[in-house]
Formats: sequence, C-alpha cells, structure tokens
Amino acid sequence: MILVLILYLLLAFALFLIPKKVSKYTPVFIALVQLLVFGMFLSFLPDIQNGKTIRSLVEWMPRLGLNLEFTLDGLSMVFVLLITFIGFLVFIYAKTYMSSYQGTTRFYFYLLLFSASMLGLVLSSNFIQMFIFWELTSILSFLLISFFNENEQARKAAFQSLFVTGLGGLCLLVAIILIGSIVGSYSLTDWIDKAELIKNDGKYLPILLLVLAGVFTKSAQFPFHFWLLGAMQAPTPVSAYLHSATMVKAGIFLLARLYPILGGTQEWINIITPVGAITMLIGAYLAITQIDIKQIFAYTTISALGILVVLFGISTELSIKAAFVFLFVHAFYKASLFMLAGYFVKLTGSRIINSYEGILKKNPLGLIIVAVALLSMAGIPPMFGFIGKELIYEAKFEAPWLSSLLLILGILTNVLMVAVSLLVLFKLYLGEAKFDLGAATKKYKLLLVSPGILAALSLGLGLFPDTLSGIIEPALSYIYSGEAVIKLKLWHGFNTILLLSALTMLLGIFLFALTYKNKRLIKGWQRMNVRLFSINFNRSFSKGLSSFIKISAKNTHFIQHGYTRYYLTTIIVFSSLLLLFQLYITRGWEINTNFSLQPYYISGVVCIITFSSLISVFSKDGLFTITAMAVTGYGISLIYLYYSAVDLAITQIIVETLMVVMFVLVLRKLPKFIVVSSRATKIRDGIIALTFGLIMAMLALKALNVDIHPSIADFLVENSYTKAHGKNVVNVILVDFRALDTLGEVTVLVIAALGVFTLLNVKKVRK
Repeated sequence: MILVLILYLLLAFALFLIPKKVSKYTPVFIALVQLLVFGMFLSFLPDIQNGKTIRSLVEWMPRLGLNLEFTLDGLSMVFVLLITFIGFLVFIYAKTYMSSYQGTTRFYFYLLLFSASMLGLVLSSNFIQMFIFWELTSILSFLLISFFNENEQARKAAFQSLFVTGLGGLCLLVAIILIGSIVGSYSLTDWIDKAELIKNDGKYLPILLLVLAGVFTKSAQFPFHFWLLGAMQAPTPVSAYLHSATMVKAGIFLLARLYPILGGTQEWINIITPVGAITMLIGAYLAITQIDIKQIFAYTTISALGILVVLFGISTELSIKAAFVFLFVHAFYKASLFMLAGYFVKLTGSRIINSYEGILKKNPLGLIIVAVALLSMAGIPPMFGFIGKELIYEAKFEAPWLSSLLLILGILTNVLMVAVSLLVLFKLYLGEAKFDLGAATKKYKLLLVSPGILAALSLGLGLFPDTLSGIIEPALSYIYSGEAVIKLKLWHGFNTILLLSALTMLLGIFLFALTYKNKRLIKGWQRMNVRLFSINFNRSFSKGLSSFIKISAKNTHFIQHGYTRYYLTTIIVFSSLLLLFQLYITRGWEINTNFSLQPYYISGVVCIITFSSLISVFSKDGLFTITAMAVTGYGISLIYLYYSAVDLAITQIIVETLMVVMFVLVLRKLPKFIVVSSRATKIRDGIIALTFGLIMAMLALKALNVDIHPSIADFLVENSYTKAHGKNVVNVILVDFRALDTLGEVTVLVIAALGVFTLLNVKKVRK
C-alpha cells in the first residue's frame, strides 16, 4: 500500500518530464495506472471476504504513537475500488475534455495527487496520518477548483471550499487528539478495542460534535452545503470525481470508520439523523428550480449525501447495508451525469439547460446513456438506483427514531428527484435544437465513453445486483464485527416498499407534468424559494469574511502600531506578570542558596559589570556608551570562564568584539543622541526594567532548588561519551541530542544565504 502511494507521488512529479510531443497521451497513461491499481486491490478481495485484514506498518515515532499505518479491510476496500475505478474513467474522459486548455500537465498533477490523497485517507489506520491526508484533499481540491484562476468566481469558490473544509478539519484534529489522550494511542485497532471507554468518557459529546463538524463540512451537510455549489467552477472532470467517489465521500467514509468507536449512541442518532434529513430534502427541493446543469446535479449531490448521512444516523444493520449500496448507486450515476454535463457544455458552449432543448434527438447513443443515468437517479426499475431506493425506504420504515417522519421526508425527496430527472431528460430530447451539432457531436464523441460505461453498470447491476454483495459484505462486517450476508434482488414481490416506490414515481411524474414548460409556476416557485431561504449562504460567507477582515485590520492597527519600544514594553510587562504569578504559586518553596562574596575577583567583576551597565544607561556620548557596553559583555565572558563554560565565553567574546567594531565603524554616520522620552517615561521604564530583573533573579534562585526526577543533566552526562563519543557535553547536545533542531537552524541559514545571493545577483532595472 505504501508502494502504491509512492508510485502515485513519483508519477505525479514525472508528468513534468514528459516531452510535449507525447504529453497528449498523459491522461491515458494515468488512467491505465489507475486501472492497474484497481486490479491489484481487486485481487485482494478474496482474502478480505475470508475475514483477513492486510496491514502495513512503518515505525516512525512509536513513543508518540506516530507511525505509518495502512490497513486494507472491508471498509477501505469499498472506497479504494470506487476511487481507482472512477479515477480511471475520469482520466479517460479528461483526455478529450481538457485537450483545448492550457496547463493540463499542472491539472493532471493536481488530480493524480488528489487521487493518491484519497487513497491514503481511506487506507490509513493511524488517525494523525489520516488527518494529514484529509487536509491534503482539501488543499488539492482548492487547487483543482481554482484551476481556471483567471476567473474571479473560481478563485472565490476555491477559497470558500478551503476555508469551510479547513475549519472542519481543525475541529476533527482536536477530536483526534482528545480521543488519543483517552486511549493513549492513535491507532485504529486500539480505538476499536477501547470503544466503550471512549463512549463512557465525559468528553464523548464534545468529541462527537467535533468529529461531526469535520464530517458535515467535508460532505456538504446543511448549513455547510454552499461550498459544494461554488465548486462547480472547477473543470468538469474534477466535478465528476469530487462529487461521486472522492472529496465529498471522505466525510461518509469517516462516519463509517468511526462507527464502531463512536456510533450507535443516542447522541449519535439524535444529531446525525436530523442533519442528514434536512440536507437530503433541501438539496432535492432546490434542484428542481435550477437552470444551470451543473448546479442541478450539485444540488442532487447534496441531497444524496444527506441520504447517506441519514442512513448512518439511523444506526441499524439494514440502514448501513442501504448506505453501502447507495454509495455505489450514487457514484455510478453522479459521475456519469457530471461527465454528460461537460459533454453538453462542449456541444453548446452553455451551462443553461434551456439551451439544450432537442440536442439529443439525433444522438441516440447519448440519449440512451443520459436516460439510463437519470432513471437510476430517479430510482426507476430496472436501474440499480431502484434497488438502492427500496433499501433506503425499508431502512427508514424500520428506523427506531421517528420512522414515519423520516419515511415521509424520504418520499418527498425522491418525488423531487424523479421530477428533476424527467425534467432534464425531456429538456434534452424534446424541442428543436438551437445549434447545428453535427461537427461538435463527432468531435466530442469520445466524451461518451466513460459515462457510457457507468450507465451500463447502473443498468447491469440493476439486473444482477447480487454481483456487489461480495464487496459490500466485508464492509458491513467491519461495522458490526461479525459475518454479514447480503442478498440483493431486483424483485421482492408485492409489498409495502414496492407500493411506496410506485407512489413515489407517480407523484414524481405528476410534479414533472405540472412544472414542465410551466414558466410561470417555476418563476413563482423561485420567488417563493427566495423568501423561504432568505439567507444566502454564499453572500453571508462573503460579508462575514469582509467584516472579519475589517475588524482584524482595526485590531492590527491598534496592536501593530510600529513603535518597537512599546512592543518591548508590552512583552516585558506581561512576562513579568506571568513570572510573578509563578513566584506567587510557588511561594512555599524555600531558597537555600548561600550567598558569598568569594572569590573576591569575581565579585569585583560583577561590580564592574554593574557600574558599566549604569554608565551605558546614563551616558550621553556614543563612543563612551559603546565602550561601557563592551566592558559589560567582556565581564560576563570572564564569569563564563570561571565556571568552565569555555564555549560560551568564546562566543561572547567574538560577539562583543564584532559589535564594538561594527558600532565604531558606523558611529561617525550615526546621529547624535536625542531626547525621545520624557523624565516620567524614563522613570516608568526604569521601574519596569528593575521589576523584571528582580523577578528573573528570584526565579533563578528558586530554580536552583527544583529537583527534577529524572534529571536530564544526569542523563546527558552519562550518555554523552558512551553513546555520542563526545567529552564536551554542550557540544554533544548541539550536535547529537539537538541534531534535528540544529539541522533546522542550518536549513534556515542556507535559505537566507540563497536569498541574499539571489538579491546580490539581480540586475538593476534601468529606469
């Protein structure tokens, strides 16, 4: 598994080395790699079906619980197969779709890394590691949504998605750390083993809310759904991939992954179920009045994600089974529909569905593919969507929490979905085409390959649904830690669920007939929606962000005023208060230090240092002040020498010498001392300085009496020579025990040196 991710990473960077002559075949090559990885993981399916879990572990920081841990189990297998298979089709589709755009190498680079990040996310069994992949998907989706960065709307939408999902990601990180503090580990197996401990902990509810904040933002649940609509600014291959099998499904994956750990409680049911129910209804309701083809499908995605969240919220074995089936149903028809939307945009140059009238009349293949995908979304037999819808009805019918209400909301949602599907289908077929599409249809005929495969799967799995049972059963076994048997059928006989399905179709057809070509009704409906949904989330987000920036600017102007002396005064005063508080809470400590003036020459050096410091403060002559400061520095180096700190003494002498030389060299160019502070200001500053000095002295005296067990000093003395082969403990600390810190410092210096070198070699621009 690690090798697969490394392969993706290397391949992504290798894209920039591909010669321009063959670069047009880049997406085909990536698609073949995706197909190869799909086949590799599929070969592990028999082992997974037999209850085996494939693990990969690379120890990194085991004491901190930070290791590279990957697990292929029933749950991750479902998502891995979706990610790689849909990815294969998306790259095949992108070959034709992106051919007319510039910067496609960058596009494929982002999309391939995004695919790798999703694979890393679903395969990770260390939650800190999983969080890193979680955030990578947010960052890469930002780059993909803003691919057309010359478009202001694309830039705004990308920032919006990053802000919302990033905020949820931070909440998720806090939850992961809290659970890690309870369990003492970040490993999936440890969390599952101690699930009851987590659920019974007093922090369970805050943890659940933080986790759900991450889930709801990532999977576009109400009221965080608005970022997904803005994401339609991305190229269509991105929309097809993000909306069907990757980005928005990450939240659903996390719900499934954490179900054995956090799920099944009353809090889980009471919070998740209503949020999902509201989202699924609002998404379907608002889809029917849209005229932008991608917006229509985006709203139906929001509705579908709400359905998945509801099913996990219901928390019964039947609802989880329905969720996994619908996961495939939605992936197949939604990826297909977004690809078809891109096909229509290429044919017409427009995203407005009213301009698509009749464009499929002379395109029977396109019509069949569109019809199959839309009918699957509507849940009409014999499509796979029909089986998913029946399972969903059955799960809601048997829900332990407000089953009647959930069933009613589910029926209303599906009625709207049927109406939306029929409206889109008839818009594309009926009427007279406004464009001559002959040449365009031939040019973009390859865009139908990928959606055609997905449409065939939607029909084939509807006729033979039990084909997927072997993939879904291991995932269900992960959720319930036992053997699961799933039998999927197209026909279950005449029963209540079939009656509800028939009622849904009839009401959907009625709503379609009522709204089709009834412009007055649609406009009235749109006006009503404006009143019902008076809060425009996009506009509210922009206003909120603008207000935040204005407040930040005011605070910045107040705090970052540009006066260094006030910055230093603020730092010293607050540090003094904190240190004084420390002295207060440790007032019971005894100071057993014996004060002595011996040896007298060191006491004399201290007196000289004190006298020189006073001179440097009160002197009005620049050269005299520099000399006094140098005496102070050299005096401190003598104290270092007395206490055998040769390294520090040498450093101090070098620094003091450099400072004196530099000051003397520039002294003639410095202005004369001027009065910048009043007498009262000087007295205030003197009091602050004396107070801080006294507090630091008291703190140092108290620190001498602190007994640390085990002592780090003893450890360093014992191990410096035997393990680091160094007799000088200070050098060993710098070189060995603080090697990483020293490497960081060296790296900073190298970067600074490169910056200086670059600036020195920049040619002066002629005016």
